[in-house]
Amino acid sequence: MELNTNFSVRTREDFISDIKAGKKEWDLIIIGGGATGLGIAVDSAGRGMQTLLLEQSDFAKATSSRSTKLVHGGVRYLQKGDVALVREALKERGYLLKNAPHLVRSQRFIIGNYRWWERPFYTLGLIFYDLLSGRMSFGRSIPMSKKEVVRSIPGIVKEGLRGGVMYYDGQFDDSRLAVNLMQTAIEEGAVVVNYCRVSSIMKDDSGKINGVVAQDILDGGTFRIKSRSVVNATGIFVDDIIRMDDPSQKPLVRPSQGIHFVVDRSFLGGDDAIMVPKTSDGRVMFGVPWYNRVILGTTDVPVGDFVLEPKPLEEEVDFILETAGRYLEKKPRREDVLCVFAGLRPLAAPKNDEGSSKTKEISRSHKLFVSESGLITITGGKWTTYRKMAQDTVDMVIKKGRMHFGECATKNLKIHGYQKDPKMDNRRYIYGSDSEAVRKMENEDPSYRELLHKDFTYTTGEVIWAVRNEMARTVDDVLARRIRALYFDAKASVVMAPKVASVMAAELKKDKSWEEKQISDYTEIASAYILA
Repeated sequence: MELNTNFSVRTREDFISDIKAGKKEWDLIIIGGGATGLGIAVDSAGRGMQTLLLEQSDFAKATSSRSTKLVHGGVRYLQKGDVALVREALKERGYLLKNAPHLVRSQRFIIGNYRWWERPFYTLGLIFYDLLSGRMSFGRSIPMSKKEVVRSIPGIVKEGLRGGVMYYDGQFDDSRLAVNLMQTAIEEGAVVVNYCRVSSIMKDDSGKINGVVAQDILDGGTFRIKSRSVVNATGIFVDDIIRMDDPSQKPLVRPSQGIHFVVDRSFLGGDDAIMVPKTSDGRVMFGVPWYNRVILGTTDVPVGDFVLEPKPLEEEVDFILETAGRYLEKKPRREDVLCVFAGLRPLAAPKNDEGSSKTKEISRSHKLFVSESGLITITGGKWTTYRKMAQDTVDMVIKKGRMHFGECATKNLKIHGYQKDPKMDNRRYIYGSDSEAVRKMENEDPSYRELLHKDFTYTTGEVIWAVRNEMARTVDDVLARRIRALYFDAKASVVMAPKVASVMAAELKKDKSWEEKQISDYTEIASAYILA
């Protein structure tokens, strides 16, 4: 039977075979499978380029799966006067809602006002925010009375509350969008491979880049792959690739860490989100409904190293507990935290960087750099503007490579899974147009309907779907970035790991030792998401 008529049935292993066989002469190799790299793959393949994307781990393994789950213009950037960045992000927010309505939705936010001047001040600012979005507005900002605020967010601190201001922004599922972008890139003709690490850059006799050397992390093998152009879209790891090209190059990005808590939905008590525009140290704090949970965050702390699995700092944990407790009647405690996740932001460093520890001085805009050898590097940016970042990068590839390809067409390109009016009555809507195929698969084999955990709706069929159709190859891929169980309840996800490993082992034809190692590896990963 054909379960998904909209998606290529070719597997990761098929793509590895293509690379080994050298069947294509690549126009573009993209290093990095986060939001930016996947966006570039969609754009370039859509223009007719022979495109290959190589990701050292899983798609969206790092920063792109650890966001606040917001598609937004950035109210904080408006406060800083960066009108151009906000206008661009609001426009891109509109494209995302139009092209991926199964994953992106409009979300109401409320700023509670505790001082007399806050309501008129924030009302005026947010009206300007609305105006910047133009025809792509998500809704009109309006002031609210105290009674209206409490009705919308029953969990807000009521003492001293004078009223509030309501505005609209977007919310989404970050790693699910990354998976759908991967699928879209393949549908557009790209070859996209996870767990394939670039180990060095190849150059011709004149010192110009003409390809990469890559290693298959899962099954072994080293490949020398030639290409007309190479893009470094590795996010937090861009400087590692730059040093392969030029060991003397100074770092282009500075690491900043942010953490989030996932707690029960009762902490807000409604469907609206709370936004604190200025906390005790000047940062913004959000409390956002996400599925049947609430996300609290974020922090913004300079750190020294970029790693795949960053860990929350105690100062960050204390900051969120203390700040959330100021604005929520039900004060979150450590034992209330179902998941704590840390993400590193690859912020573009200023030209005259002398080691400032203030991340607010580092640009949130994206930047493009082209080395003497022709390596094109994209840094900075955020999820909301991934499409524009991709467009600018592919335009640069065409310009520098003197190539002849069409114009960008992603403003109106429907992302895989597109479903105009998804039924958001349960988390299954994340599959969009694939949801019926998942259901059909489970109905045809009763064992696929078996639950992974008695308290959750995840099924073995979803694990198999992730392996067959979403290129999941580890337990972490499934639990963290395909069904998101790690983020909903980290402890419960550890209980699911043995079943997931067993199902995957059967599907991938792996032995018992593989199962055991997968369980051990995942348990270690998940431990960092559990607040002791």
